[in-house]
Amino acid sequence: MAQSQQQNGTTVAAMLPNPAQTYDTGFRKIIITLTVIVSAMLELIDTTIVNVAITQISGNLGASIDDVAWVVTSYAIANVIVIPLSGFLGNLLGRRNYYIGSILLFTVASLFCGMATDIWALVFFRFLQGIGGGALLPTSPAILYETYRPEERGKATGIFSMGLVLGPTIGPLLGGYLVDYFSWEWCFFVNIPIGLLAAWSSFTFLREPKLKHSVSKIDWTGIGLLAVGIGSLQFILERGESKDWFETPYITWFTIIAILSLIAFVWWELHTEEPAVDLRVLARSHNLPIAAILTFVVGFGLYGSLFVFPVFVQRLLGFTALLTGLVLFPSAMVTGIISMPLGIAMQKGVSPKKLMAIGMVAFIIFCWSLGQQTMQSGASDFFWILLLRGLALGFIFIPVTMLAVSGLHGRDIGQATGLNNMVRQLGGSFGIALINTYIVKRVGEHRVELLSHLSPYDPAAVARLDAIKQTSTMKSGLSPGGAELAALNSLEGTLTVQSHHLAYMDAFMLVALLFAIALPLLFFIKIKKEEKADLSAAH
Repeated sequence: MAQSQQQNGTTVAAMLPNPAQTYDTGFRKIIITLTVIVSAMLELIDTTIVNVAITQISGNLGASIDDVAWVVTSYAIANVIVIPLSGFLGNLLGRRNYYIGSILLFTVASLFCGMATDIWALVFFRFLQGIGGGALLPTSPAILYETYRPEERGKATGIFSMGLVLGPTIGPLLGGYLVDYFSWEWCFFVNIPIGLLAAWSSFTFLREPKLKHSVSKIDWTGIGLLAVGIGSLQFILERGESKDWFETPYITWFTIIAILSLIAFVWWELHTEEPAVDLRVLARSHNLPIAAILTFVVGFGLYGSLFVFPVFVQRLLGFTALLTGLVLFPSAMVTGIISMPLGIAMQKGVSPKKLMAIGMVAFIIFCWSLGQQTMQSGASDFFWILLLRGLALGFIFIPVTMLAVSGLHGRDIGQATGLNNMVRQLGGSFGIALINTYIVKRVGEHRVELLSHLSPYDPAAVARLDAIKQTSTMKSGLSPGGAELAALNSLEGTLTVQSHHLAYMDAFMLVALLFAIALPLLFFIKIKKEEKADLSAAH
């Protein structure tokens, strides 16, 4: 949800008012607005559309759940790499060409994802899909803000933010419908007609910005170091648990590669004249480093919880993929409804710190409430809890973007949003990987704890075992030995389910704890009273 939610100013034209600039009106303005919002939503829908299809993909392609998790994370890795580079690549290739090419790459990759017959082929094409889709998030709002007049940009911010939030949450609903009534392949095929239409619309109606920042030198070193460092880091996070971490030599090697590459990336970007990602903006802003930490936490919680929830309700509570999506959908509508008023309110001077505080507290309550669910919980039990999630996300997304760019001007705003969006995606990747690892660990711990109560000296355990044996003998006519074996198998199944249930509850509580720890950081944010949200550049 969204998840996010990722925006990036890409050109000076998108960040500073141009006196000579003319703004689109009428039909052209409507078409451009719909095109950029739909394009961004396509990218965001695909961050979560496969979450409800993980079980089906696993069974169809004969892959483990750990391997299928790469279908989600490879897309996130590609996004993380491309988002901070989009401004640079747009200036290099021309923003209009870059935007159209990205839509076409996303669309073609979607076709090959749906045609994949092997899990690693699917992962590869998902990575390509993420490369194309990642460019749509930062470039779409830059186009939108050149279409609207400065006094209309608060409204435009709300409209675009509504799409940013709706995308990740519509994903499970659409994915659930396609999985239940068609097949998992249609989670990718559905992108093709929409992508082609968006490419045609962009080719027909979009103009190249009048004011551009020329690129005289391509920072290949920075791009390469970023790709190697982020890719290695994500590999470690995904495979470390199943490979006993540093007991496996290649995990150790990838850790060394990740550390050295990212250190070299930071050093290089701080010393080269035209960096692909200008890290020096961190030193020019008091708020950006703090906002980046908060953004990481938001990404961790948003994508981590959205990854766990479908697995919990489908595997343990028996929800269908479609029902899972329907349960999540109302929260997205709440976020969409409040996004525009919040964007306008901040442009008029409402403090983003206060809104962010409300959102984070609400998200803590949401995660804590999920952590109290039982095996008897049904769809109605999640309704109000998920509505609270929608309210929380509405109060988080736009304010945290504003906090990142407050006090910055001109090109620095684009660099700040690019870094902030990269951190959000990294937070999501960490969230999925680390929560998955945490769940595996907690399942084992809960299993040991529960087993301690199952002994021949525990009256309750003996009574339960005898009741199951009697039931098996009466209903199935099993022999005493067969009835005892059936009873033991039944207890094993119950033990497994209960261990996983407790582990999922622990995961939700972990996210709540992380938000609670990060909440005091808001006190260190400094915003002058006369500063209003310059949201025309925040995307």
